[in-house]
Amino acid sequence: MAQRLPQPSAMNDTPPRRPRFPASLATLSPTASSSKPQTTLRPQRHLAEAAADARRQVPPSGIGLDGAAVRQRMVARLRLEGINCEPVLKAMAAVPRHHFVDSALAIQAYEDTSLPIGLGQTISKPSVVARMLEWLFLGERAKANGHLGHVLEIGTGCGYQTAILATMSRKVVSMERLQGLHQLAQQHLAAQSLRGVHLLWGDGMQGHAALGPYDSIIAAAGGEDIPPAWLQQLAVGGRLVAPARAPDGRGQVLVVVEFMQFSLANPQVERCAARTPAASAAPARPNFEPNRHHDGFLFSSMACSCQSCGDAGAGWLPND
Repeated sequence: MAQRLPQPSAMNDTPPRRPRFPASLATLSPTASSSKPQTTLRPQRHLAEAAADARRQVPPSGIGLDGAAVRQRMVARLRLEGINCEPVLKAMAAVPRHHFVDSALAIQAYEDTSLPIGLGQTISKPSVVARMLEWLFLGERAKANGHLGHVLEIGTGCGYQTAILATMSRKVVSMERLQGLHQLAQQHLAAQSLRGVHLLWGDGMQGHAALGPYDSIIAAAGGEDIPPAWLQQLAVGGRLVAPARAPDGRGQVLVVVEFMQFSLANPQVERCAARTPAASAAPARPNFEPNRHHDGFLFSSMACSCQSCGDAGAGWLPND
């Protein structure tokens, strides 16, 4: 007699499986999902974390040309050269000179040498810049106020001296006759985020009377004599420092002009002190000597024959 086989439903009491495809929307609802917490997808999360890491990073200091130590060493050398005007030294320690020269020459930026900046022009030696600014700051008004006031700079160049002037004054008007250098200085100074600097493209021999008069006037280059326009735009008690051709035609001398009222005491104008290698570590204090008056202006000219100032016979400002 044949045995009857049990039905499949009787052999397995488990419910039938749900079909996996196509999926039902009900199975995708939050209530139908597991109890695991839901994670919000953030495709930009890695970028946000990278930005947060970058904000937490501290930029290095004291390393390479961007560190303050390399500028302090330059300032120490200037002190050995006899430059003791603290506002000048503080300003030169604050302005990064290597940001104003070509990257290929940046390694030489803090050496006491002039460097090419294009169009046949150069950035002056740090010692020349410091000495001219020191003489400018020795004016009666600058010493009384503790700053250079309203400044006119003739010859912007690459903008390095302009940046230093901006830290020592209330406002700087700087003129450059070469358009290429004027644009270069605009780029350099914009990166420094300086205030109170007004750059002009034009012939500085006529100055800029529209924004005058000026408490301080400084020129990077000069000719046979000081242009009358500069004297006319100098405020009473102000001081002008500029190079001019030496009377014998050999090189240049540095001319300091102070617009005085006769009730003021005669100012003392610093001369360049001769230095020798033996005395360079402890330079003697420069001699002071007033010069001649003319129409209320005090004119003084300084020249130095020592080799450390440049070429022999070239005066305090060599043709660099």
